[in-house]
Amino acid sequence: MNRIDRLHAILTHLQSKKRVTAQEIADRFNMSLRTVYRDIKALDESGVPVIGEAGSGYTIMEGYRLPPVMFTQEEAAALLLGGKLAAHMTDASVKKHFETALFKIKAVLRTTDKEQMDMLSDHIEVIRSRIPEEEAPSQHLSALQKAIADKRSIFILYHSNYNEEVSERVIEPIGLCHYGANWHLIGWCRLRNGYRDFRVSRIKRLQLKDEQFDLSVHPSLQDYIKTMASSHALHEVVLRFDKDVVKYMQNQKYWYGFVREEEEKDFIRMYFVTGSLEGLARWLLMFTNAVRVEFPDTLHTMMKAYCAEMKDHYQ
Repeated sequence: MNRIDRLHAILTHLQSKKRVTAQEIADRFNMSLRTVYRDIKALDESGVPVIGEAGSGYTIMEGYRLPPVMFTQEEAAALLLGGKLAAHMTDASVKKHFETALFKIKAVLRTTDKEQMDMLSDHIEVIRSRIPEEEAPSQHLSALQKAIADKRSIFILYHSNYNEEVSERVIEPIGLCHYGANWHLIGWCRLRNGYRDFRVSRIKRLQLKDEQFDLSVHPSLQDYIKTMASSHALHEVVLRFDKDVVKYMQNQKYWYGFVREEEEKDFIRMYFVTGSLEGLARWLLMFTNAVRVEFPDTLHTMMKAYCAEMKDHYQ
C-alpha cells in the first residue's frame, strides 16, 4: 500500500470509531509506531482536524466527514456476500436496514462495479434450511441490538419449549449469539436472578424499557461464552450417519442443535451444538446401527449404556 492510500485508510479508520490508539493503527496496517506518528502528523498538516496525541489516542473533530468512500471491486463483492448471509441468518427487521445500506453503498460505486454487483447477485445464493415454522426467525433482532447498544433493560414474554409455559421476564441484555441455527439472547434475568440464554424465536413479545442498567457489572459476551464452554453448558457433537437414514430425519435434527453437514462417499457427517447430551442420545437410539459417534467420547459411552439398558429391558 502506498503512502497516499495508507493515509486515506487511516483517516477512514479514525472516522469509524470514537477514539483510536496509535498501537491499534500500527497493528491494523502492519507498521511501526514511529510511522503512525508521522502519518498522523501528515494528516494534521494537510488540514484534517485530528485531536489527541501519542499515548491517549486520536479522534477526528466532530462534524468533519470524508467524501463518499470508493469501494474496490473486492470490497463490494464481500459486502454482497454479507448481504446474502444477512438475508439468510437474520430476521426482517435487520434485512430491511441492510438492504437500504447496500443501496447507499451501490450508489457510490463506479458504473463498472455496479454492473459487476448486479451480475454477481444473480450467481450467488444461500439456501435456507427447512427450519420448522414455529422456530422461524422472529422480528426482534433490531430492537435487541438497540437495547444492547443503549444499555436498556427489556420486557419479554418468553415461551419455554421445555415446560410449554409463557413467562414474563425483565432482562438486562449483554449480547446476541448465533449457534445451532438460531439466534440467542444472553442476559441477566431478574425473574430467575441469574444469567440466562433465550432463543430469540421463542420471544413472543418484546418491549424496550426506559430504564438503563449498568453494563459494567456484567461479564462481556465473550467472557460469558468462555464460561459456558468451560462449564460444559454447551456440547459440540460430531456424528456419522448412513446416507439411507438421513431422509427420515426431516426437520427433527434442528431441535437437537444441528449446525452443518458434510457429505462423504458413504456417509453424512453432521455437526451439532447441544445443551443436553442425554436428550440427543435418546433421539439417536432410533437410528440403531446407522449412526456413529465421532465426538465426544462422553456421548459414545452414554450410547453404550442406553443400549445395554434397552437390551436388559426387552429381555
